[in-house]
Amino acid sequence: MAYPQLLLSNQLCFRFYALERELMAAYRPMLDQLGLTYAQYIAMLYLWEHEKATVGELCAALSLDTGTVSPLLKRLESASLVTRNRLVRDERTVEIALTDKGKMLEEQAQNIPGHIASCLLSKDLDEQGKKYDQLRAILDETLEQLQMSRLERSKET
Repeated sequence: MAYPQLLLSNQLCFRFYALERELMAAYRPMLDQLGLTYAQYIAMLYLWEHEKATVGELCAALSLDTGTVSPLLKRLESASLVTRNRLVRDERTVEIALTDKGKMLEEQAQNIPGHIASCLLSKDLDEQGKKYDQLRAILDETLEQLQMSRLERSKET
């Protein structure tokens, strides 16, 4: 090969892609039991933490656009997990709130993070916690760097 930088084994993004596919495969059986997709699950995580949010707040928290979030919320509403209501003080703003059924689903989901962590990390709980913190810090730093780089490139154009 003329350009070693083009070797698949040298591509960091390919590792992220492969990791994402494996993570989704690990999540899928548990999320299927809850009747959720991964995108719906992360929306529910935010709502379990905050109980309600505007569509804009949810989009910002999940790094998703309204074109992705709106149909996702429609399906969650059809499943009676959330309600969507326009705010009286600003009819352009839609507020999402958990229903009682949506709140109860949190209990069924509580073991998912531990299961995923056990798939990724050491069986030694102390070591697992350290590795989890390190991995999260590295990924957070990488994401922040990519976002800053994208913003800098957009300012140049």
